[in-house]
Amino acid sequence: MLKKNDIFEVEIADMNFLGFGVAKIDGCAVFVSGAVAGDRARIRIIKVCRTYAVARTESILLPSPHRIEDGCAVSASCGGCAFRAVNYDYERSLKESAVKQSFIRQGLRDVTVAPLTSDGRAAHYRNKAQYPVRRGADGKTVIGFFAAKSHRVLECADCALQNEAFAPIVEDVRRFVDEKQISVYDEESGNGLLRHIYLRIGEATGEIMLCLVLHGTALPHADEFAARISERFPAVKSLFLNFNEADTNVVLGDRYELLAGKPYIEDILCGARLRITPQSFYQVNRGAAELLYKKAAALAALTGRETLLDLYCGIGSIGLSMAHKAKRLIGIETVASAVECAKENAAQNGIANAAFYCGDAADTEQLLRAARDAEGDFRPDVVILDPPRKGCAERLLADLEKLGAGKIVYISCNPETLARDAKFLTANGWDMGTVYPFDLFCRTGHVECCTAFEKNI
Repeated sequence: MLKKNDIFEVEIADMNFLGFGVAKIDGCAVFVSGAVAGDRARIRIIKVCRTYAVARTESILLPSPHRIEDGCAVSASCGGCAFRAVNYDYERSLKESAVKQSFIRQGLRDVTVAPLTSDGRAAHYRNKAQYPVRRGADGKTVIGFFAAKSHRVLECADCALQNEAFAPIVEDVRRFVDEKQISVYDEESGNGLLRHIYLRIGEATGEIMLCLVLHGTALPHADEFAARISERFPAVKSLFLNFNEADTNVVLGDRYELLAGKPYIEDILCGARLRITPQSFYQVNRGAAELLYKKAAALAALTGRETLLDLYCGIGSIGLSMAHKAKRLIGIETVASAVECAKENAAQNGIANAAFYCGDAADTEQLLRAARDAEGDFRPDVVILDPPRKGCAERLLADLEKLGAGKIVYISCNPETLARDAKFLTANGWDMGTVYPFDLFCRTGHVECCTAFEKNI
């Protein structure tokens, strides 16, 4: 029986999506931090549970052929880059296999999964970053990312996944905070002002949004800060304060104050110029998102005669990329500011056949109420679904058939919930096509997928 602090020499047979190597000892699965599939390693057991154990790598006796040099000073503690220590070909194979296994676990063994598509970038692809700010034991301001399974902040302003424009801005915010002796948030006491630094960039335009998240009602020296940022970083076109005084792990509060510039930044995606507000959803990897949306458009196979219903539409990016091939586009989103952005995006791109409404996808009647009030009863020929990680409610999936939809194009950021929803749909008269995985989150344990369902008449 395994015991804490036992040491073993093992062969690492596999990896999971948290970046742990997987070994077997006396039939027990052992998840090993710092290990890569193919390694022979000396490991120390640090936790024993009823059905598995957790270990850390003491030393690598024989490195895996998949292993590469990490090059990141904090990756071992951060845990964000699950696959940073393996070559990209192996990461691709792991992600393709994980998508297949998600469907197999739902009993859908005959599903075809295409090879993973990537835009070729494994670094500096993220157009959005949220940096927690804390005070270190030495009194210095620490800005970076939370260590895995903790709220300890690791110093790291220049993460290799983030856009390279972010690090200099973060460092200048740090200097300003120290120069003006602005307090930073302390979770234990609930005191302190600055909680997070939030950045977004439109890759095609170069426009940057900077938002400081405050545990308070005002930023000292706010006008001086705004003038300093505008002078030193002219690409920052939108500067916000966000106010979050709640005792919560949620980064952003509900209230924003525009400190300088525009209330949005813009980017260009699939030929459409898009306005992005601080609270709007926008894919973090623009290059791979374009490839994903082009595949979604191909699966929709619009001819110009269809009504396209875009649920969870956000700022309208997916639907607007297809609107020129549809008779009309109806988009529905729960975030009111995103709906306004979608309307503005349609207008500035000269798209006259699109309308956007606010509704909650968890309640189909409420979801469609505003659209029906304006449009009357309508029959969507094609439905675009791009839900959050939890996937779709069964009620919504069942109601799509009642609406008369003939095709669903489903974009998912979680293969597990996609497979679960696919099981429901295929059991209720829908035929499923090939699943296309896309790597919007290189080096991490996440993968996006796109597939289509057609009603079996």
